[in-house]
Amino acid sequence: MTGLARTMLRLHRPALIVWGVFVAAALVCLVRLTEITAGAARAEAASCPAHQGFCGSMWATLDYSEPMGWVSTCVYYSFWAVAAWAGGALIGGELESGTARLAWTQGVSPARWLAAKLTVPALAIALGGALFIPVYRWAWSANRDLMGDDWTFADVFADRGPAVVAYGLCALAVGALTALVLRRSLPAMGVSVAVMVVLNQFLERHREDFWPAVTRTSTKAFEVSDSVWQVENGTVTRGHRVEGLDHMACHGSPGEIKRCLDAMGVDGYYAIYHPRSHFWPMNLVETGILLAVAALATVLAFRLLKRHTGAAAGHRELTV
Repeated sequence: MTGLARTMLRLHRPALIVWGVFVAAALVCLVRLTEITAGAARAEAASCPAHQGFCGSMWATLDYSEPMGWVSTCVYYSFWAVAAWAGGALIGGELESGTARLAWTQGVSPARWLAAKLTVPALAIALGGALFIPVYRWAWSANRDLMGDDWTFADVFADRGPAVVAYGLCALAVGALTALVLRRSLPAMGVSVAVMVVLNQFLERHREDFWPAVTRTSTKAFEVSDSVWQVENGTVTRGHRVEGLDHMACHGSPGEIKRCLDAMGVDGYYAIYHPRSHFWPMNLVETGILLAVAALATVLAFRLLKRHTGAAAGHRELTV
């Protein structure tokens, strides 16, 4: 390990310790919930009389499902904290206080300084994700009967694959770029988080478009499995797909229903959806988008730093 890397570790040790404790706490919580709490919830449910309408098993189930949901949500949105820290303390604070310029006068080039600044936390984020993802996948799939979520939930979708790591790396790069643009810690913190929130909302909204969906049509009404990500469904009316047509308004005898549907022009039914097998390609596409944004932000950050430091050096030479 180089002296510069050791300096970065020492300087940002509190933040790295907080990150390590956060990941460790999430892992311990997942193991405890899966190995202990889930069994207690099932035992409580088994002790309830079948005829009893309300039983303590509901609360026991919540004792399992709610903490699982909180762990998933907190890890997923941890990129907010990464963006704020990168824009504030990691880069913005040192630029604002002059610590960065002091390091540049002691034999450390600006490029090496920024590389070390980004490398150490990036490794910490990647290591934390490498530990969290397999444990979360195991815990999430172990007791599906006690949970009320599915793979289409925003946090579950990201946490079960590398996208959760990509969000952290992207937040790190965006925070660094924002800090170099604004050169003030507090504004950089706010703008970094805002940019990541907007990016996250955009990706969540268009997640279903990341991979070609399956289209199923039939002349008879059908229901798709609860395990799929349903994008759209409706009727085929006069040869065209129509979403939201109230064909359920037709009721009565089978003959009356058929005449009603014929009058509405309903020829069949369709559904567009993603089966569970689409999880990995969809998650990997989102991961690729995030890593591309992270790479672009990193390149822009290095170019901006070079321009700033080059201009400052030229100004000093003219002054002399």
